[in-house]
Amino acid sequence: MAGHPCPIPKRVGIVPKVTSIEATETSEHVARFLRAKGVEVITEEESIGRDADLVVVLGGDGTLIHAATLLGGRAAPILGINMGSLGFMTETPQSEMYPMLETVLAGGATMSPRMKLRVHLHRGGSPERALDTEVLNDVVISKSPFSRMAELDVRCSRQYVCTFKADGVIVASPTGSTAYALAAMGPILFPTMRGVVLAPICPHTLTQRPLVVPDDETLDIVLMNDAETFLTLDGRKGPALQRGDRVQVKQSYNRVLLVQNPNIDFFGILRSKLRWGER
Repeated sequence: MAGHPCPIPKRVGIVPKVTSIEATETSEHVARFLRAKGVEVITEEESIGRDADLVVVLGGDGTLIHAATLLGGRAAPILGINMGSLGFMTETPQSEMYPMLETVLAGGATMSPRMKLRVHLHRGGSPERALDTEVLNDVVISKSPFSRMAELDVRCSRQYVCTFKADGVIVASPTGSTAYALAAMGPILFPTMRGVVLAPICPHTLTQRPLVVPDDETLDIVLMNDAETFLTLDGRKGPALQRGDRVQVKQSYNRVLLVQNPNIDFFGILRSKLRWGER
């Protein structure tokens, strides 16, 4: 599937996985390579978020999500170099890193726009926003291990869907459909399609199944009981929820732009990660 042309960068930010010595050392080699090409290199995170017109990620999907958070809503492409096994978003293996950088600097790369989700937390039904943020993968409402089951009233653009009695619920973007939502038996969405996954976590009844809703709908999820419940945003622990809290999730106008590896497509990634076609 053809992507959008990736602009030639003048200022490149480098974000290595902070817990990886290899990634940190590789970032120094990448910086020297880029400077030799006349490119300005940025390594300070605040400056990356403000000034970089390309971000090179050295790590895995978690590091890429961190880089997307640094950018906020700014439309700077992200080139994901995977330092371990092939990632769903960090498509380029380390062995192809320099040829891929050459392609980007020559103006021959393409990028895939990925939808983000905007998340609002309304405390106790108040119209005031106690939280206003964005995620690339998913929003998760989940109970603590020893808490009673959560009761979650779900509405789609004000239309009542159901009340999930479950360990929680996941709202995932198409990109996030291959993350936690997949473990909750959710469907795999092609990453650039328009849709949002709503998947209950261990529901009390097997009739409550994951579903996909259009991306122009607004989901409102209200905690109806006193279960000890938390909000998790792209894997980062958020605030504890109280009875009556409303979590609103809708499509963001912002996009995350991922530089595409021309040597592998989404189905190739699925075959590699999920072993499709193997016995």
